[in-house]
Amino acid sequence: MRFFKQCLAFLPLLSRASSMQLVIPEVESAVQSMLHNLSSYVDYKTPAHLPPPHVGPQSYVAQAGATPYWYETINHQGISAFGPSGYTVFRNVKNYGATGNGVTDDTAAINAAINAGGRCGQGCASSTTTPAVVYFPAGTYLISSPINPAYYTQLIGNPNAMPTIKATAGFGGFALIDADPYYTSNLNWGSTNVFYRQIRNFIIDTTNMPVSSAATGIHWPTAQATSLQNIVFTLSTASGTQHIGLFIESGSAGFMTDLVFNGGLKGGAFGNQQFTMRNLTFNNCVTAISHFWDWGWTYEGININNCGTGISINAGGTSSPETGSITLIDSHFTNVPVGITTAYTPSSAGNAAGSVIIENVGITNVPVMVQGPSGTTLAGTAGSQTIAAWGQGHAYTPNGPTSLEGSFAGNSRPAPLVSGSSYYQRSKPQYNTLPVSAFQSTRSSGAAGNGVTDDTYALQMVINNAAAAGAVLFWDAGTYVVTSTLTMPPGSKWVGESYSVIMSRGSFFNSMSSPKPVVQVGTAGQIGQVEWSDMIVSTQGAQAGAILIEWNLATPSGTPSGMWDVHTRIGGFTGSDLSIANCPTTTGANPINANCIGGYMSMYVTASAQGLYMENCWLWTADHDIDDPGNRQLTIYNGRGLYIASTAGTFWLVGTAVEHHTLYQYQLANTKNIFMGQIQTETPYYQPNPGASSPFPVVASLNDPTLSATSDAWGLRILKSSNILVYGAGFYSFFNNYSTACSAVGAGENCQNAIFSVDSTASSVSVYNLNTVGSNQMIQIGGTSYAGYAQNINVFPDTIALFRS
Repeated sequence: MRFFKQCLAFLPLLSRASSMQLVIPEVESAVQSMLHNLSSYVDYKTPAHLPPPHVGPQSYVAQAGATPYWYETINHQGISAFGPSGYTVFRNVKNYGATGNGVTDDTAAINAAINAGGRCGQGCASSTTTPAVVYFPAGTYLISSPINPAYYTQLIGNPNAMPTIKATAGFGGFALIDADPYYTSNLNWGSTNVFYRQIRNFIIDTTNMPVSSAATGIHWPTAQATSLQNIVFTLSTASGTQHIGLFIESGSAGFMTDLVFNGGLKGGAFGNQQFTMRNLTFNNCVTAISHFWDWGWTYEGININNCGTGISINAGGTSSPETGSITLIDSHFTNVPVGITTAYTPSSAGNAAGSVIIENVGITNVPVMVQGPSGTTLAGTAGSQTIAAWGQGHAYTPNGPTSLEGSFAGNSRPAPLVSGSSYYQRSKPQYNTLPVSAFQSTRSSGAAGNGVTDDTYALQMVINNAAAAGAVLFWDAGTYVVTSTLTMPPGSKWVGESYSVIMSRGSFFNSMSSPKPVVQVGTAGQIGQVEWSDMIVSTQGAQAGAILIEWNLATPSGTPSGMWDVHTRIGGFTGSDLSIANCPTTTGANPINANCIGGYMSMYVTASAQGLYMENCWLWTADHDIDDPGNRQLTIYNGRGLYIASTAGTFWLVGTAVEHHTLYQYQLANTKNIFMGQIQTETPYYQPNPGASSPFPVVASLNDPTLSATSDAWGLRILKSSNILVYGAGFYSFFNNYSTACSAVGAGENCQNAIFSVDSTASSVSVYNLNTVGSNQMIQIGGTSYAGYAQNINVFPDTIALFRS
């Protein structure tokens, strides 16, 4: 039974498993059943009795009082270094005929702006060579069919006067913005391979559509390096409304923040492996959040007001539960009859399914906070109270399992990590109050960004000048080659465009015995603050000594430094020289190809560093070639993932992921005071052929693990550290030498022996909703197994709701 019911959750893995699509009849049956049940939304057509929308010539009238936004007026000269000649990255929908006057049908003009230049749309697997930013000035854009963002698209509106995307009464299609259409019975892009896209600064309005229509605001099945930010969903509030704001049925991660949902049958309808959602507000929804399925989900700063039900995780019932776990912190429910509905019972099929952790959640007039299949599990109040900590699932403290269904002592939150009673949080700055004169441009300052020219000198000059002048440095879209280290001084503010790429090249970065940073943030002992957003750091070819980001800067007080949507990427893209032509897989004897050692470490936070907020950052060693039509797999070596060795600590990791590094994904040593919200890892697909001992020798000064020739990489390793607080984790080992047989249901979780390690000297380590896949042991302490998978089976992963050491 577990195999059949969890096939839907396993479906997102299939597109990663091979260049050929695996077909499992039980999976196909489960998916077709789901699509049949939701067909009124997926296949929504224009009601037959409604007249067609009016389309005619109209003059655009600018929105009164619209504040200029620097990004609209700055000189746009971004390029795609490896794209078609003359390709345009930035496109303003007004230049393609959209009016934004609320009367003319702008559908065709908007989609023309998106698709200009031969972009990756219907039938295209994925591509990095045709990125685009599609900009919407202030206005109301009337549409009669979906907006379909191509692969690698950012839709950006004016944050000072957010544009409205408004459906006509006769709108036909799945969603106003359909980010992964069903052109056939399958999604156009495999949802676990949908990377590098954003939507921000919009109002999504379905209220012209009939209240009974299966209206959807945004359809968003996605994976890593994707985000929604600063969006208001305006849905029908009339009795009987069927409108849904945000619809996600599959994928393998994502992040969103600063969303408001007004009205609708469901604010959000969600299904994905794992997600981080922060600062969401739901007003007057029938159900604020409804889960189809998940493995792990972290909600931080959620406000639910005047909704019938807050969060529903009872899909599948007690016999076939579909929700793995949710973690809810620093949130508030007001005037909600039932806060959370769940199918959990200790005897549910999949005995850890429906694990829930609640910490620091206020309620006002919430009669029932948690309702199980037999009635009230956690009573609420007609007045106001704060739920300090409550959970259901399995607990290891550190021994276990014991059954948890009730209150427990919440985490003791270190003072440096909190603002008031909640954890510090900060949204990606858009600098929307600054004039365009406050920005300097990399290309205007002499950098080429063409993927060929050595831009090191030109970049360092403009970096220094911008920091000295207190200016924001705008990295025009492009790929900037560097042959020695770039230094980011205190006071810097860097903003990318369509994920501007810094790419290392040459012998300076190719010595494993003398590693060098590609980007160095501050120098040892420097104090100050920096902000960095919307960029990628990468390498070209063999770069065995490249540390992609080295963070030395200390921000001991005031506003912490920040990284938002800053990613590292080793291989798997055109121009990397680490593609399918260079680094294909080998499942037999696998001698190390030195030309495919693409990095030494993705990010090194050194002993002197302090005070860094990271949000939606993905450190990825490519497992497949994004620009290959078959998305075929690769064998690329990168020694270490994210290593935090800061002695002062104070870090926030919100919605981060680290994947496919040889020795470990996350390692914390001699540090303290770290908040980690829904971290996610994957073990390299090639391991143990070769094992984690190759090709990187152990470096004692980096606290490297000593691993055997048949070992696999650690997901998370904690050494001599304290106050490590993890609010949701997914550590996944899907493959053994490129075969998924080891992680199949019933196979014994034998892709690797152990994936999460805490040494015996670490203290105050707390993990909520630990989810593992393919690992026989879920937790090791001091080299001894404390938790095995067999006692903690969930919907597809294995889950421990509460771990303390």
